[in-house]
Amino acid sequence: MDLRERIDTSRMSPYQWSIIGMCVLLNALDGFDVLAMAFTANGVTKEFGLTGSELGVLLSAGLVGMAIGSLCLAPMADIIGRRPMILAAVGAAGAGMLLAATAADMVQLGIWRLLTGLGVGCILACTNVIASEYSSKQRRGLSIGIYTAGYGVGATLGGAAAVYLQSQYGWRSVFVFGGISTLSILVLLLFVLPESVDFLVTKRPRNVLDRLNRIARKTGHPGLTSLQDVIASPRKKTNPISDLMSPANRRSTLLLWLAFFTTMFGFYFVNSWTPRLLVSAGMTESQGITGGLMLTLGGIFGAVLYGMVATRWNSKIVLVVFTVLSAIMMAVFISAASVLMLAFGAGVLVGVLINGCIAGLYTLAPSLYPASVRSTGVGWGIGIGIGRIGAIIAPLITGALLDASWSAVQLYLAVGAVVVISAVAVGMIRSKEPVTKDASVEELSGV
Repeated sequence: MDLRERIDTSRMSPYQWSIIGMCVLLNALDGFDVLAMAFTANGVTKEFGLTGSELGVLLSAGLVGMAIGSLCLAPMADIIGRRPMILAAVGAAGAGMLLAATAADMVQLGIWRLLTGLGVGCILACTNVIASEYSSKQRRGLSIGIYTAGYGVGATLGGAAAVYLQSQYGWRSVFVFGGISTLSILVLLLFVLPESVDFLVTKRPRNVLDRLNRIARKTGHPGLTSLQDVIASPRKKTNPISDLMSPANRRSTLLLWLAFFTTMFGFYFVNSWTPRLLVSAGMTESQGITGGLMLTLGGIFGAVLYGMVATRWNSKIVLVVFTVLSAIMMAVFISAASVLMLAFGAGVLVGVLINGCIAGLYTLAPSLYPASVRSTGVGWGIGIGIGRIGAIIAPLITGALLDASWSAVQLYLAVGAVVVISAVAVGMIRSKEPVTKDASVEELSGV
């Protein structure tokens, strides 16, 4: 077997789990980034005198950058490599966060949020691929679930930090903290993050055999004696973007885009607007922030729960169930706003389910494409309309509808209906990889 097959079929080594850990940290950047803007929304609104629509633009600015990063930068990872693109993207995200703290008006803040989003969008597309490729088939669902849980960790811890920092030092300190944390992770990545095995095998850059052998040793596999042990077929020149619409990929691509669009619409709606909408539904400002933290707290467990369930049952069916239940719980959550503890409990369940949906899509997407277009396929799925367009327009539409006197209940019910569409799209996707079962309780306990 070649190295790719060995990784797919063998028990995961500590080094592989450390790679998953690095990806978790990077995904936490997304969680912190979204919640930092959501929790500083009141401070920014007061300082710059913003309307609901203008705040919606700021909330979407980072998401626009993430869309562009996934769409335009992630495909470059299929050309120059995942590792260099991740390192450059983390640097850009850190710089954007630090510069946001210097913004003198809404326009400047929007520009720096855009830069941060560029980096985060590229990071998400590339790290999802890395996490998938360094996981065994048996543990891929669980690994991606743990990876996706990084969002909830970053959102919960970062959100709590944002509340404290803002109360003590003002909203700008939140972005200073985010920038320093991001650049600190960059230093760690320089020593830990490897290149994608599939990229090395497909592109065969200089010293490819030595690089593959270093990875083989770290993952506990025998070294390779020649490139014939790696891949027998010659390299083919392909256009990754056009390949997404080839006859073999077109159906999966379009349905995946629709699923990402509708799921991310709901995901970023609840994560961006929940604190503000809970206040409009009758809670105090501190209770609204607590409600937002309940969502992110549930998100930490939701992604891992999806991964564990998906190791035992058909992962696509599990994703459909999570999606339908998340739409139902959105309606329950906002309807229970007048009963504090019930609302907080429902908020945790919304977080569990909607984050499980994201974990499911992140697990499904890489399996639909060959290695030569995998980063492009995942990047475009996360990036445009496909996912980030849904993420971008959710805050914009919400702000406009609030200005048009829509109630919080009406908004949540409408978004729940949008999320149901994702369940239909996922159900129509034809999976290209067999579903694997969990091997044993003993191996799970060794994670």
